[in-house]
Amino acid sequence: MNNPITPITEDDIANFLVNTPDFFDRHAQLLATVRIVNPHGQRAVSLQERQADMLREKIRALEQRMMEMIRNGSDNAVLADRLHRWAQSLLILQQPADLPVAIVTEIQHHFMVPQVALRVWRVADKFQKKAFAQNISEDVKSFSAGLAAPYCGANNEFEAVQWLAHPHEAKSVALLPLRNNATPWTDAADSTPSGDCIGLLVLASPDPQRFHPSMGTDVLSRIAELAAAALTRLQ
Repeated sequence: MNNPITPITEDDIANFLVNTPDFFDRHAQLLATVRIVNPHGQRAVSLQERQADMLREKIRALEQRMMEMIRNGSDNAVLADRLHRWAQSLLILQQPADLPVAIVTEIQHHFMVPQVALRVWRVADKFQKKAFAQNISEDVKSFSAGLAAPYCGANNEFEAVQWLAHPHEAKSVALLPLRNNATPWTDAADSTPSGDCIGLLVLASPDPQRFHPSMGTDVLSRIAELAAAALTRLQ
């Protein structure tokens, strides 16, 4: 009994060409005669022309990725410079009591944040009556202590937002817990807070998308770490 002939499928042809790389060396004339549909129009083109189109598309994609990397690198350099200048403004201060105001105003200036507020607790007795140590509830302290990383997102009527000059204009906020003797945040997914919480920094914007849940928080984390380190002078 004769076995039926199994028809050759497109997969068979594709596998043959993949596993026989010298096929077109032996049949070079086919490269000029094979015609395929151009995906960008109805005109049929040669296999060589289609390969050239694919290479051009890959080059354009690589160029776009390179431009994005250059832009990201430039943006990161700008942020690093702003962070450097902000830290400098804190280091030159002589009086510890001037730190909270400087932290707030310099963040507004260097990072162009419309509204910023700061409260610090566990300060020395001589600083207890300062504005930065007033109007801090136990709920705020507990909330701040529970933040493992900066919160970025919508203003969900957070009590700390009332510290702002115009709380009703805060559509998106970043809440930065300030920790004493904290280890740097290296993994935003780590849910274990490090160090004792000594304060909370509130950044706010009327733009609902200025601070959003999917944004990177590396710079915000560095701001919190530097601010907390500077504010230990109040203890």
